[in-house]
Formats: sequence, structure tokens, C-alpha cells
Amino acid sequence: MAVIKSVEQLEAIYGHPGETSTVKVADRVTPSYRVLIEKSPFAALATSGPEGLDCSPRGDVPGFVRVHDEKTLMMPDRRGNNRIDSLRNIVRDPRVALLFLIPGCGNTLRVNGRAYVSDDPELLASFRMEGKAPRTVIVLTVEEIYFQCARAIVRSDLWNPDRRVDPKSLPTPGQILAEMSENRIGGEEYDRAWPERARQSMW
Repeated sequence: MAVIKSVEQLEAIYGHPGETSTVKVADRVTPSYRVLIEKSPFAALATSGPEGLDCSPRGDVPGFVRVHDEKTLMMPDRRGNNRIDSLRNIVRDPRVALLFLIPGCGNTLRVNGRAYVSDDPELLASFRMEGKAPRTVIVLTVEEIYFQCARAIVRSDLWNPDRRVDPKSLPTPGQILAEMSENRIGGEEYDRAWPERARQSMW
């Protein structure tokens, strides 16, 4: 199998990006990009650490990533599995990336920058939901922000309700846990209990 080993080889195949691919790039949150952030209920957070890379799903009510100012974004770390992979990485390597999705919209929004983790009490309190504050907030300094054209969403037909996969055709979390633990944990009881457990620990 042929392996490409240099940027020069890549550029010989792909050429150089056109103006529409470069003029859209900003080093701050522009008014248009602010609208996209405030409409988005979901983002993927990419981080890097000594053990390697991590990409974590983040979701909340639309606008859950707060535009503090044109160079600063803030994202609460809501309750999850306590692995804190992303937070561990940020503490040791501040480089991060966000990919925002907006249901029904083909374009996505990409943000690259540097972040730190804060447990400032006033900041945490400002992100309360149903009386519950996050334990930390990720504060991101924007270095690069731009929209990504809709080709990937169009090709995948992501928002087409007729293309939704029947959950019954997929392995459940309980089944996966049982398989991975030789039936020590997980199973049907895990799946039955999860909806109520999630409801009680959403925030």
C-alpha cells in the first residue's frame, strides 16, 4: 500500500485551498459565529495529553457554551462518568478544539484554541441548572474559528429522520458492559435502571 509521508506529496494531490476556505477563518468570535454557537446544543471537544488524544461529546441546552467575549468561550463540565479524560488533558496540555453541530443545519463550526479548567465559585454558580452547579468550567481562548461547509452532513444525511437507526438493532450499554466484564456488571438491570438514574443526575 502506498503511504504518503510528506506535506509536499499531499499538496501535489490536493493543491491549495481556495479563498472561500481561508477568508472565513477568524481569530475571534464574530457576530455570525456567535449566532452559531448560541444555537448549538452539542459540541465535540478534542484534547491532547501524554496518553494520547481524546474526543468527548458535550451537550446541553442551546447556547450551553457561553460567549464571554470575542476571544473567550466558557463551557460547564456537567455530570458524567467521572473519567475526566478531557480535564486531565487540559490541565497538562491546554490545546483544545471544538466542533459544534446544530440540528437541521448542514454547516458545522470549528474552534481551535487553548483552555484551562476553573472551579471559581461565582463562575460555577452562574452555570446552575435546576439548582445544580457544575464542578468545573472549561475556559477557552479562541485562536481560530471558522465554519465547515455542509458536504459531510449532506453525504451522511445526518438530519434525515427517515435515516435514523432503530435502537433495537444496536447493542445496549448494559449488553456491552456485560460482555466486557464477563457478566460481572451491566446486563438488563443496568439498562432498565439507566433512564431514571440519568434523570436524577442530569445536572
